[in-house]
Amino acid sequence: MNFRVSYLASTLLVVLLLGACTSAPIQQASPTEAIVNQSEDAATEARFSENLNQLIVHIAQSQGIPQASLESGFIDAKTIPSIRKLVLPPSGNFKKNWVAYRKRFIEPVRLKAGKAFWEQNQAFLSQVEQETGVPSEVIVSIIGIETIYGRQTGNFRVKDVLSTLAFSYPDTPNKASRGQLFKDQLQELILMCWTESGGSLPAMNGSQGLNSARFNACLNQNSSYAGAIGLPQFMPGSIRNFAVDGDGDGRIDLKQSPKDAIASVANFMKKHGWQPGMPIYFPIQEAAIGDARLLADGEPQLKYTIQELITKGILTNEQGDLQSGGVEPQSKALIVDLPYPDKDDNDQVRYVVGLNNFLTIVQYNRSYFYAQSVAEFAEALGYKNQSVVPVRTPKAKSEAKGSESAKSKSKKTANKKKQKQT
Repeated sequence: MNFRVSYLASTLLVVLLLGACTSAPIQQASPTEAIVNQSEDAATEARFSENLNQLIVHIAQSQGIPQASLESGFIDAKTIPSIRKLVLPPSGNFKKNWVAYRKRFIEPVRLKAGKAFWEQNQAFLSQVEQETGVPSEVIVSIIGIETIYGRQTGNFRVKDVLSTLAFSYPDTPNKASRGQLFKDQLQELILMCWTESGGSLPAMNGSQGLNSARFNACLNQNSSYAGAIGLPQFMPGSIRNFAVDGDGDGRIDLKQSPKDAIASVANFMKKHGWQPGMPIYFPIQEAAIGDARLLADGEPQLKYTIQELITKGILTNEQGDLQSGGVEPQSKALIVDLPYPDKDDNDQVRYVVGLNNFLTIVQYNRSYFYAQSVAEFAEALGYKNQSVVPVRTPKAKSEAKGSESAKSKSKKTANKKKQKQT
């Protein structure tokens, strides 16, 4: 859904691995910008057409889809030079700025819209939260950061976007992998549109049941400059794998149906390992920033146990087995770095401890900035960011142990009586 500033590697600063999304609200196209079909030089267009045709032939043969239908759907496909510029990595003097990023997304207009969206969909959000364990605030936060609840969903034709990035990706060190990734998403788009238009996979008896107009409309629908679609900005592959029919009308519409968007976001999070009732992150103790700096390697992996972080003074005991919360000492975590320049342009870093649910959000959009913004947006909406699993006090644990022991003795006595009667 969104290309954003990432910390996973320098090559992922703007162009990120695809999770749910890959568009970027940081660089959303202007709402007044018309759908663009721009041509480059003849040689580039010739290569583009040749590569696109090869993919069409491959899909037609492998999926049994009539080649003529695919050729008709892509007859006017064009490269979009402006998109090639948008996915270029930032310049060498670019400084990552957590403060500016946060300010862009956690701000009054978006928060007001989030509260309104929540009120309008409160009953359904509660239902989905009960079914999936994903908090309503987190779902609302994601949709708000992605598109301000449908206000900014992009205005490029999705087939042009994915074709451009698949076959005309700019010359960067990761051009091959990026091109293949978007090529895969282009195929996912075709398969998605084919089935949504009444076609079967593999196709039976040619185009039996196919609505050609609907197929072409699906290929031509608007997306972000990275090919992400609808309120939650799902890529075609994520739509096929994780989107669900929330309103029960028999179809998935992420552009017009808030219920479909809500249910799909929750399903994505659940399928990617969201732990119900667990926090997203913990703040780091001020005195342990130096230790946190040594452990912050930018790799999105849960490497350290909560107990290890307590021992190092990065967390307190209250944040460990959480006497106010339920996160076990052996739970794994990572150190998240959020750099920014101060008013004098000196490099500063904020550190937090990311838990399993932090990494689940990273799967939605592979950026630490994004995941922390989702967490803090959710907190602004009322999310407590603490475990809802009750933690027993030592006294309660002792009483429970005594109760269990009494039950065990009672059971043994009953068994002895039963054996005597036998």
